[in-house]
Order: sequence, then C-alpha cells, then structure tokens
Amino acid sequence: MAQQEFHSGFVTFVGRPNVGKSTLTNALVGEKVAITSDKPQTTRRAIRGIVNRPTGQLVIVDTPGIHKPRTLLGQRLNDLVDSVLGDVDVIGFCVPATEKVGPGDRRIAESLEGYPRAKKVAIVTKTDAASRDQITERLIEVDALREDWAAVIPLSALTREQLDVLTDELLGLMPEGPALYEEGVVTDESIDDRISEIIREAALEGVRDELPHSIAVTIDDISERDDGDLTDIYANIVVERDSQKAIIIGHKGSRLRDVGARARAQIEPLVGTRVFLKLHVRVAKEWQRDPKQLGRLGF
Repeated sequence: MAQQEFHSGFVTFVGRPNVGKSTLTNALVGEKVAITSDKPQTTRRAIRGIVNRPTGQLVIVDTPGIHKPRTLLGQRLNDLVDSVLGDVDVIGFCVPATEKVGPGDRRIAESLEGYPRAKKVAIVTKTDAASRDQITERLIEVDALREDWAAVIPLSALTREQLDVLTDELLGLMPEGPALYEEGVVTDESIDDRISEIIREAALEGVRDELPHSIAVTIDDISERDDGDLTDIYANIVVERDSQKAIIIGHKGSRLRDVGARARAQIEPLVGTRVFLKLHVRVAKEWQRDPKQLGRLGF
C-alpha cells in the first residue's frame, strides 16, 4: 500500500487589527499560544503555533495587524509582518462576518499582490456572532476582492465550526515535505516569552484605549524553589508615563493585584507548579519612539 503524502509549511493570517487572527491561531493549535484582547494591535511578535495532523503539519505565524504606524514601534511591527508575508506558503486574509468590508480590508487585499509566492485563502471569521444574511453578504464581498483566492471559508474560532475545513484546505495547499517540528510541540516560544505575554494580556484587561500600546513586559528572573513545588517569577510592567503607572497600579495597588491574580492563574498550568509572582511597574519615557528602548524591550 502506497504511503500517504505528508505536507508541511507556513501560513499566516492577515487583516485589520482585531479581526480574530490570534483567536483563530489558538483554536487551530488547540492550546493558547497567542494572547488575545479586544484592544487592537495586541500581537507584537511573530508567534509560531504548530498544528499536527496525520497527513501534515501547519506552522501558523501569528503576526501583528497591519495598520498605519504612528510610532517607531508601529513601523517595526509592520516591517515584521512584511518579512513574514514574504516567507510563508499560504496567506489567510481574515474579515469578520459582523462588519462590512471597508477601505482597510480592500487595501490589505490589494497589498497581497506584493507576495506572489504565497497562495491566498479568504476567511470570514466570527460567524457565530453574525446572521446568515450577514455571512452571505460578507462571503460575496470578500470573494469580489481578488480573483485568485484558493478558497473562501466562513468559520467561527469560538464554536470551532468549519475549523477542520480550514485545516484540510491549508494542508492541501502546503508543499510536500517532512514535519518541521517534533510531534507534541505546539509553539517555539520560550517559557519566558509566553509568561511575559500572559502578564501583558492580564495588564491589558480593562485599561483605557490609549494605554495598551504603551505597555510592555520584561522578565527579570524565573526560578523553581528547591522543593519543586513553587516557582518564583519577577517581572516588570513597563509604561511610558507616570500617569500610566498610576493606572496600572490602581488605588492602593488593587489593580496590580488583579493583574497578578489573572496572570498567575494562566502561568501555573504552564509551569506545572504554584507560582509566586512579583510585579514591578516602571516608566521608560516614550519607549515606543526610542530605538534604544525598543531594542532593550526586544523590538
């Protein structure tokens, strides 16, 4: 009996900020590898999530949303997206079923012309929150954006409806080749990076619209105690102004305690022990615009 072909390769999802790219990545991987938030431009790095199937392996590169940059950080995030798009095998263009296709969507769809190597798939997300008429309308609008879609797929990452259809379609578009990661690996993110992202996600919850872009997180130390039952984590939440520091800390430290509790609940399953988490909030003036500060913060 002939051995079944194995396909492997890279896919990334593009679209306006907050169309559900990170949520879709996590749903496909089956584990949380990318943080999610209702704040635009939450994703700041190219995070790789790995999907393993008997017939192939997908490496999903979750990237920041494409946007008009207002800072040096914004420009670097756009440059990161550009470099990823030039390397992947498939680009999935995401549009939420709940919103009409607008100028931003059209601009991104047109920009895919600059990446001829990659096959293109259109994905209508958030179908669980849309009516049947809205989904039909969105599919028609998205289909008209380009003539070279390899597929147009409506789905819900939340209810997992049509996720298998997307996975099968993406694997079918990948080149034949061996697995790129060992089975069981779900991401190539380090533990330090995953923990810093969990803390940043917790810090993003409930903050004002202008604050999310100003928050960064660095890890000073992660060490397991001798008895192996407790892990000590020392981390910094970095903001740009003293007024932002006060918002993060909250009245008598109440907000910072909430951030710590939310983050700890997600970190403990990741490290496999109880966690002592010490958070320090510090100010790095206008770090989004300062090349040296960006370098120190890993951008």
